[in-house]
Formats: sequence, C-alpha cells, structure tokens
Amino acid sequence: MEIVLCTLNARYSHASFGLRYLYANLRDLKSRAVIKEFTISQNPKDIAETLLKLNPKIVGFGVYIWNSSETLEIIGLIKKISPHTIVVVGGPEVSFESETQTICKISDYTLKGESDFLFYEFCKKYLASQILPQEKYLSAELPKIDMIESPYPHYSDHDIQTRVIYVEASRGCPYKCEYCLSSLDQSVRNFNTEKFLTDMQILIDRGARQFKFIDRTFNLSPSISTNILKFFLARVDLGLFLHFEMVPDRLPLELRELIVQFPKGSLQFEIGVQTWNPAVAKNVSRRQNYTSIVENISFLSQNTGVHMHVDLIVGLPGETLESFGKGFDALYALKPDEVQVGILKRLKGTPIVRHDQEFEMVYEDTQPFQILKNRDLSFQDLQLMAKFSKYWDLCANSGNFPETIQFILESSHFNEAFGTSTFKRFMRLNQYLIERHSETHSIALNTLAESLYHFMLSLGMSETDAGLLLVKDYERDQKRGLPAFLQIYNSKSSRSPKLTHPQSALPDRQRRRVSGTSNV
Repeated sequence: MEIVLCTLNARYSHASFGLRYLYANLRDLKSRAVIKEFTISQNPKDIAETLLKLNPKIVGFGVYIWNSSETLEIIGLIKKISPHTIVVVGGPEVSFESETQTICKISDYTLKGESDFLFYEFCKKYLASQILPQEKYLSAELPKIDMIESPYPHYSDHDIQTRVIYVEASRGCPYKCEYCLSSLDQSVRNFNTEKFLTDMQILIDRGARQFKFIDRTFNLSPSISTNILKFFLARVDLGLFLHFEMVPDRLPLELRELIVQFPKGSLQFEIGVQTWNPAVAKNVSRRQNYTSIVENISFLSQNTGVHMHVDLIVGLPGETLESFGKGFDALYALKPDEVQVGILKRLKGTPIVRHDQEFEMVYEDTQPFQILKNRDLSFQDLQLMAKFSKYWDLCANSGNFPETIQFILESSHFNEAFGTSTFKRFMRLNQYLIERHSETHSIALNTLAESLYHFMLSLGMSETDAGLLLVKDYERDQKRGLPAFLQIYNSKSSRSPKLTHPQSALPDRQRRRVSGTSNV
C-alpha cells in the first residue's frame, strides 16, 4: 500500500473516527490506501515493523493527547530505519503550537486543522508528481461540511461487533470555554440530518447497537436533536445504547417529552458542568445558568432512565479545594449516576494560558499535560485530588459498590465521625485508601471490597452490618463470585430482577446501574 493511515488508540475497543474520515475522502486513492490501528500499550518496534512491511510511500499519523509520546517514538524509529518514507502528522494535538513540538520537527509534514480534504490533496500531488510542498506546516481550510464523504461505510463488520461506533451529527461549538479546544471554533456546522440518519439505519441493519455521538453540544438545536432522538426511539427495542454530550442548562420541553420515553439505561448523557463556582466559570469564559442546571439534572434524575455522567474539573483558575468540595456536594445531591472528577489539562492552542501568570498555573511538560500546581492549589493538593478522582471512579462511578458507598456517604451513622459533606466523607475514605494501597491502579475488586469493609469497621460499624452491605453489592452482579472474607455474611436475598431493556448493548457500568436502584 502506498498510503498508510495509522493511529494508536487508548484501547482496542476504540475505533479511530478520524482515520475513517480521511480514508473516506481519499476519493480515487482509496484503493492505494489502508487503515492500520494499534493501541498505546503495544510495542513501538512491533508497530514500526508492521508499518514498514507494507513499504508505504506516505504514512499519516493521527496524534492525540493520549498517544503523542508513543507516536513520537514510532515516528523516530521509522525515520531512522526508512528515511525516505514520508511521515505526515495531523490531529488536535499537533494542530497548535506545532513548530515547538518534537513530533512535528522529526515528521516531514504537519497538517493543521480539519484535514478531510487536505490529506487527499497532499497525497494526490505527491503520488502523481513526486513533488513535495516546500512548507513543512500546512493549514487546512475549513471543509464544507456537505462535501465531506461519510466515514460510516468504513466501519468493518468486526468493528461493529467489537468496538465503540463513533458518530457525529455536527461539528463545532458555540461556547468559548478557555480550557477546551472547541473554544477556537467559529461556528457550529450541521451535517444533513436526513443523510446522517440514512447512514445510521445502515449501521443498525449491519448490527450496530452502541452509538457514541462526539458532537460537543448535541442539544444545541432542539429541532435537529428531536429528529435524531425520534429516529432512535423508533428502533430502541433492538437494544440500542446512545451516548450524547449535552449542554447542562438547555433541556426544552420537546426534548424532555422524548427522553422520558426511552427505556432505562438506553441513553447516557455526558453533562459538562466543570465548576459550580460562578466566579471560576467567568474566569474561563464559561456561560451557564446554575438554576437551569439544577432543574434539568433533577428532572433527568427523577423522571427518566438516563444514565447521567456529570463532569467537574479540578485546577481551574480561582477554584480552591473548598469551593470545589461545595460544588461536588451540590452535584451529588442532584443524584447523577456518575460525577467524573477530572484534573485540568493544558491542551495546546487553548486560551487558558492567559491565566498562567496571575494564577501561577504550572503544568506538566509531557502528556497528559496536567496542572501541577497553581495559586490556590499546591502540588500536594492536586496529588490528593488525582487519587480522589481515581478512587471515586473505582468505588462510586464503577457501580460496583452502590449500597456500600451510598451508606458511607449518606448514612447518619457517620455524621459524628465526619459530618454531612459528601466531599469530606469521601475524602476521609480517600485518605484511608491511600494509606492502605501504595498505588491507585491494578487494585483487584475483591481487594478493594476488603478495604471498604475495614474502613467501615474503623469507624465503629459492626462486622455483620459492614459485611451484609458488601454482600448486597455482590449480589447485584451475578457474574461476580463472593470473596472468601464475605462468605459468612452471605444473605438469602433474591437476585435482582431481569432488565426490561435488552442488556446486550449496554456497557458494564450502565448494566450494573439498570439492575439496581441506587443513584450513587
């Protein structure tokens, strides 16, 4: 193959949406091109060997924040072993501040921006004439969205059976949140809805059941959103699972009326709140109506079966540990299924750098470019919150211990020990787990359960009450065997009822949520 399109995904279950767009728009060159996907856990030498065996003239790499270091190593190998091979990089991680990046310097060319057409033009010219551009950094004009060829036919049957299927009905974002690359967008551009839904029908006919929309603001246009939701609602009995990113303060009546009709667990909304502090939101140019956010999340929690994944960011300029904790408590009280605690990253090109001096923002120089400290949070504070994020995800967001975590966070039994603040309660557990485990990764489920058991005992809870709570959690998932230390508390309670919505399309976390009743 003369053209190889390559990227390193975070895990095998991910399919590269960007490569499929580039391949779809290679027009007459498609027969001379191939997509090769790897994961960041694979050996760089093995990847370089696989690529060079194809003897390509051009290798195009999709570069993202999660794979930039690994991709840099592979490109270095290719240029040493086969210097005549033309290496082209593109993607969000290299579209800004390109000239300062080592990966761009050692590559032959960098394509900046949406390169659906620019990559084709580059390849066409080189393969036809062997003439290369004099400029090393090439900027793409914003492609006309109605001219972009659909990537969906280039999901293979294997992709559909084993991988997340990414889709988009629009590109761009109208908001200017300074920590996000979408703040650089000039406008929102919508694909033709009728054509998009025709593509979705073809994917469904081929067996696709999980659809992850990457639109930054799916609910921005109620008319488009309702058309898409109506389409999927008519087919939801097939066992569909749909993921959308939603603006938190926009949920008009027409959307509400549709959302309530979806079976529990079939919809997941990723809702970016990011901060509950209006002054911090203003610092990063984020506009949101907190009264509407409370109303909308409460409505979704109380009236629908939507799985809500709500985001908060640690480290925004002006956010203290105290104000973050208050925001965490406020969101938890609204009963989303997950509160995702993220650590601020400095994405290249984002205008958040304007705060570096005033708020003393210091970031890592290597991926994932997280905040190390700032004026209001010390390095130790941020290390503590990074562990808080990991343990919260393992204990609460995972859905593995809903009964136990809800009791720890909400029971009056512990009021005297550490008050009523959800944030402070989990921080106490976080500190206990830090002392008990040297690392936050590779903790077996049963080991974590035993740590939760001993934490409750340390606060004066009886062995029987703590054991029975954990047994209830294990009984919710029939795939899990009861660990030895809980066998003596094995209850006689009946198993959870069968789901009304087909389970086959639901990810594990969502399946565990649907099978129970807890909103922790």
